[in-house]
Amino acid sequence: MSKYKSQGFRKTFRNARKGLRIVLKSERNIRIHFMVGTLAILCGVALKLSIIELCIVLIAITLVVGFEMINSAIEFSLDAVFHNKYSTLVGMAKDISAGAVMFATFVAVAIGLFIYIPPIMALIYKFI
Repeated sequence: MSKYKSQGFRKTFRNARKGLRIVLKSERNIRIHFMVGTLAILCGVALKLSIIELCIVLIAITLVVGFEMINSAIEFSLDAVFHNKYSTLVGMAKDISAGAVMFATFVAVAIGLFIYIPPIMALIYKFI
């Protein structure tokens, strides 16, 4: 049994929305990821990608944004615990979490290239 009182579904949902709002206001990179993700979905709809392809794109977007949010949480937590003082281990932890975001982004770009290039090339060949 936890020493903390159970919040209930409504309160936890409200807290999650609050966290999303905080990260969107405070983190420029997440706003960029959201914009690029929205653009990717709109392009996918315009190119008439299959439902499976759109789901794969959504999963890739979710992974990148999710990793970015975890990275932000790690950074905020470490800054709070160490009072923004420099520490080699804190720097390493932040670099590793940022590296996870970069890796997820590279994989998402590769997925995007595999999914978007064939219909774009077909569209180009159609007009040639």
